Amino acid sequence: MNDGFVEQGTELAQSRREHRYVTTLRWTGNRGEGTASYRGYARDHVIEADGKPEIAGSSDPHFRGDRSRWNPEELLVASLSACHQLWYLHLCAEAGVVVVAYDDRAEGVMVERPDGSGAFARVVLHPRVTIRSGDAQLALALHERAHALCFIARSVNFPVTCEPAIEAE
Repeated sequence: MNDGFVEQGTELAQSRREHRYVTTLRWTGNRGEGTASYRGYARDHVIEADGKPEIAGSSDPHFRGDRSRWNPEELLVASLSACHQLWYLHLCAEAGVVVVAYDDRAEGVMVERPDGSGAFARVVLHPRVTIRSGDAQLALALHERAHALCFIARSVNFPVTCEPAIEAE
């Protein structure tokens, strides 16, 4: 795979469009002493983008975070789920499969290493789709195509699998 680059002679020409995404993260966890001690500051932060509601963030509670706020690991799993869902609905609309309900309880597993670092080992999507019309087998098969097209799934270095279920209305 050439990732959108086409060789022309000795030059590489791009056959792709580039999109940029800008967010701002603002730390809100200074309790007055900054990071003078590991336990002395909150992991709270706010994620912002122009014209959108703020996202209240923190770290995973296992890392002294606030469980009532989104953590980066949850946002990564949610991004994979949302990207898959958006591609899937697009493909269904093109294929004449009418989706009337879609929910996904995605699960990610991160493995922490002895040195404190960690990495995701896998994410499993569990989309449950209700269709009003169209071929149920095609509706099931379109999940594979959606996965292959998902920008986020194509960008991570761990397995993302999909275990879909289709129900007719």
